[in-house]
This record gives sequence, structure tokens and C-alpha cells, in this order.
Amino acid sequence: MYIIGKDERLEKVLGIVVEILKKGKISCNEYLREKDLMQEALSFLGIRGPSCKEETETYHLDQLGFFDDISPSRLRVFSSTEELLYKNWPTPLVLLRSLSNHNLRVWAKLEFFNPFSMSVKDRIGWSMITDYLAKYNNRAVLYEATSTNTGMALTALANIKGLKVKLFLPYTIQKASDIILRIMGAEVQRVQKSLTVEFVGDVDELAKREGGIHLNQFENNSNLKVHLRYTAKELDLQVREASLKLRGIIGGVGTSGHLSALSLYFKSKYGDNVKVYGAQPAPGNVIPGIRRVETGMKWLHYVKIDKVLDVTSSEAIEQAIRIARSEGLFVGLSSGAVMATFEKLKKNGALQEGDYVLIFPDHGFKYIEQFATYLEETKRQDG
Repeated sequence: MYIIGKDERLEKVLGIVVEILKKGKISCNEYLREKDLMQEALSFLGIRGPSCKEETETYHLDQLGFFDDISPSRLRVFSSTEELLYKNWPTPLVLLRSLSNHNLRVWAKLEFFNPFSMSVKDRIGWSMITDYLAKYNNRAVLYEATSTNTGMALTALANIKGLKVKLFLPYTIQKASDIILRIMGAEVQRVQKSLTVEFVGDVDELAKREGGIHLNQFENNSNLKVHLRYTAKELDLQVREASLKLRGIIGGVGTSGHLSALSLYFKSKYGDNVKVYGAQPAPGNVIPGIRRVETGMKWLHYVKIDKVLDVTSSEAIEQAIRIARSEGLFVGLSSGAVMATFEKLKKNGALQEGDYVLIFPDHGFKYIEQFATYLEETKRQDG
């Protein structure tokens, strides 16, 4: 198990975030009384502080630029490849017609539209590097334990910023990852452990010894922050745009960053009318990008997840193939796991009538080896 200590300051800040989202406004009395914590909470939401002249004043979130961050380039023209990432948000939300009926409408948020890793991890790579450079402006080598996607995102953004990256991968993931990451310019080292979190401490110690910087996606609050500030607000606007009757959000449990942010945001604003479900690998199964809750999650402790369901590797692959053959989208294995979780909830009668959003974290191209093995085994079984 990866042990993560309690972050008391973060707990206080997130408590303020919850209250702000519930009320939809900020009173100057509260803002001035706890200004330090308030400013940090506002930074998580990407809004400016009120210009209070009197304690009795109240500001609604729209007055403070709540949705100003979500301003995509209308004609998709960008002045840099970095802008191609954050000025191209929101990522698409699309109705999956083959899975929808009159009672249940199933939507997918396609995180593989992010350009560098073709995954949700571009968001945290950008956030961690941007926040780090803004605070320290240190040009040291970046160290990270990764199962591929975060490594791709960090390497791409490090290239843009003129930084070097040293990555550490578990032996259990696909061989293609080494090739991709080395082509991108990272130094890559395999570790004889099956889960990324099993050697995070080793990477931390090595970075300190060698004068590097370990950003640590598993504990870096820039992870949660980028999903609160962007991913959650994007989805909120998209839900409004499509006039959805949002009943649930389903995502994978990896670092727990995006699922925790979505839960905190939507449950704070809309209460338990919106359920949040997680997908984790069944015991003894490996699904790249997600892991079991008991292996250690930082941000899940501060939010409510209604249920986390087990998914086998085969179920994840089967559902990824199903999406490819029914919707034309070649999604990754964690997306297949999210899809499998939806199907289990549907089969168990846990879903009310309405709209459900599935977070599809990445593209399927990195997992050709797993798909090939599955197809060969299926062929043998079929005779």
C-alpha cells in the first residue's frame, strides 16, 4: 500500500471550495475573515478574489469570472503547441447512440482529444509543470513514476519548456511505452515492480540524491486543481449546453485526481442528485492507468464516491472493442473499464432514468499488445 499522510490545510481549503460551490457566491465578511485560505480555494476554482469595500457585500461567482477559463479558440488557431492543449478545451462530450435508449442516455467525454499523450494526463502534466515553474523557475531534471500517459504529457511539455525528463515504468506495462517515450526524448528506466505506486518512494529518494525534481502525480495538488478548475467546469457547461438531466458520472480510479474533482464539484453544486462511480481493476488484474483504491489514494479521502466497482482485464478489453465496433472510437483499456462499470450498474438496476457521463481517459493505440494477446486467445478458444 502507498501511504499518503493527511493534508490538513488541503482539507480546510476544499471545505471552503465546497461551501463556495454550494452557495454560488462569496460574502466579503467570510472572504476577509479567512483571506489566506479563501485565496487558495479561489485558485482551485480559477476565480479572482472580490474587491471588497464593505464586509456586507456579496459577489456571485459569475461576477468573479467563474467560467472565464473555459474559452476555446472558435476557429482552432493557436500561437503555440502549448496553447493547442489548454485553449482547445473543453474536450468533446458525445452521445453514444448505440448504448442509449429512451430512458438512459449515455455520453462520453473524450479525453484522448488532448494532443500530447492523447489522454487526460495532459491536463495534470501541464498543471504540475506550470505551477512548479511559476513557483520555483528551477531548470532541474523532472523525475516521475508513470505507466505511460503522465510520462508522455510531462515529456512533451518539458520539451516545450526546455526541460529534461527521467521516467520510471513498472515492468507490467506494454513494451511500446519505452519506444514512444524515448522517441519523445525522455530517459526511460523499467522497474521490477507491477504498480507505479510501489516505487514512488524510490523515485523520490533518487531525485533528491541526483538533484532532480519529483513532481509526483499521486500527491501533487496541481493534479486535483486542474480538474476542478477546468475538467469539472467544462463538463458543467457542456451539461447545460445539451440540457442534460445528469444522473451520474463514471470514471476510472488512477491517481484519483479527476474523479475526486468531479465528485467534489458536482455533489457540491447539485447534491446527491448526481451519483459518482469509480472503476478499479479486480484483484489480480492489471488495467493500465487505473488501480485499486486500497493501494493508496490522496484525494478520494476528501470526497464522496457512491460506489467503486471491480473490472477484470478481459472485461475492459471487451468493452473497448465494443466501443470501437459500435461507435467507431478506438479507446484505451481504462475507457473499457469505465464502460464495463456502466454496464454492471445498468445490469444491477442501479441507474435511474436520465443522462450519464462516462470519462474516457485515453486512446487505444498504446495498448496494441494487450489487444493482440486478447484476440489471439479468443481465436484459440474459438478453435
